[in-house]
Amino acid sequence: MHTLGINAVYHDSSACLIRDGTVVAAAEEERFTHEKHAKRPVPFSTWELPYHAIDYCLREAGIDLVDVDHVAYSYDPHLLGGQHRGATTITLPLEPSAHPVPSEWEAAWDPLFLSSIVNAPRQLADGAPHHLRARFRGARPDGPYQWHFVAHHLAHAASAFHASPFDHAAILTLDGRGEQATTAYGLGDGNQIAWLGQVNMPHSLGILYEQVTSYLGFLHSSDEYKVMALASYGKPAFLAGFREVVQVGESGQYTIQPPCLIEAFLRWSKLPYRRMSDVAAEVATLLVRDQVIGWFQGRMEFGPRALGARSILASPIHAEMQARLNDIKDREDFRPVAPVVLEEEAAKWFVDAGVSPFMLFVHDVRPEKADRIPAVRHVDGTARIQTINRSQNARYYDLLRTFHERTGVPVLVNTSFNTRGEPIVCTPRDAVESFWTSPLDALAVGSFLVQKQPREA
Repeated sequence: MHTLGINAVYHDSSACLIRDGTVVAAAEEERFTHEKHAKRPVPFSTWELPYHAIDYCLREAGIDLVDVDHVAYSYDPHLLGGQHRGATTITLPLEPSAHPVPSEWEAAWDPLFLSSIVNAPRQLADGAPHHLRARFRGARPDGPYQWHFVAHHLAHAASAFHASPFDHAAILTLDGRGEQATTAYGLGDGNQIAWLGQVNMPHSLGILYEQVTSYLGFLHSSDEYKVMALASYGKPAFLAGFREVVQVGESGQYTIQPPCLIEAFLRWSKLPYRRMSDVAAEVATLLVRDQVIGWFQGRMEFGPRALGARSILASPIHAEMQARLNDIKDREDFRPVAPVVLEEEAAKWFVDAGVSPFMLFVHDVRPEKADRIPAVRHVDGTARIQTINRSQNARYYDLLRTFHERTGVPVLVNTSFNTRGEPIVCTPRDAVESFWTSPLDALAVGSFLVQKQPREA
């Protein structure tokens, strides 16, 4: 019985041929193409199979591809996305926009990546270069061999355990990533491997090592061995920092903190800041004290309205707040500022108010409420409202709800986060610069709060 093993999804494409349990030949594609690691591990190269290495193995065994009984491919596309899918649920797009990207996938290129893997049997049968066709002739996408998609970390474990001198052993595999697993551990017993657990994306020591490799100026997924050589020269100057990034839980599994670009910028800016466990509650406290807050959260809005991602927020309870905001933004004093209101409270405060998440509709302020929110009531008694519910923007909603609980007012002033002549801020740097050059009292960026010294009375 002949079994052909193929590694092709990421880097270091290779092939191995086994006859009745004995390795006949194994080779890396780079030896024949003279390209280090054979290819770069990007979605555009996933389709490339190690044809030269396969041809070499077939030649060494004295057989053609049609003589192979089993083909094992070291990746199981049915596991991509963290769940096992039936083959009928896998779409085969030609480009990332050809089909909707399932929500559990990580990137728009995942469908292209997946389709290259699912099509690997066809690619093996039909895609060999012309000068290698002789040993591939007669093969079809459906055989005559049986095709096996093997879970990536199972392939790692099998290549280590079954080649070892042990009948029983603990097994640990660790790499950048497989389908979802980045680390797996289990027990080998005879010809069986039983998993005990695994660590999934985005937590990956391998990818962390790749990032360090890139940071040092080397090529990731290629030059990690150079970093290993440098390690002997290292001193544990950053050990404490890495222990903050990589955290080990009581079960022994690890997690890796995601990149903190906002905090990295705040550190670089030298501004005093605090990480808040509940930034919405803290900002609500400042708003109750009549402070004016720059609010920068998540992805920015599209269009002319600030809707809680790039907003300046203030209390509507005192009439002078409208003039103060126009002064902060250096704009004409006759211009009104708009309110955001809890969706479930909107009709109680504004006449005929319905759902208005995009601040498109003008409503009269209810006469009995007018004295409670004078800062957002225009000279004609109207306001252009934004309504908010928790499913739209949880942190923004929680801020407004907390303000409501403390003041009895479910309304805040919401105006765009910009000053005169400037567009709405886009990046954390834009937000910090606008905050620092304007009379804003505080800035909430993600979970971080930046404050100025209190104004003198």
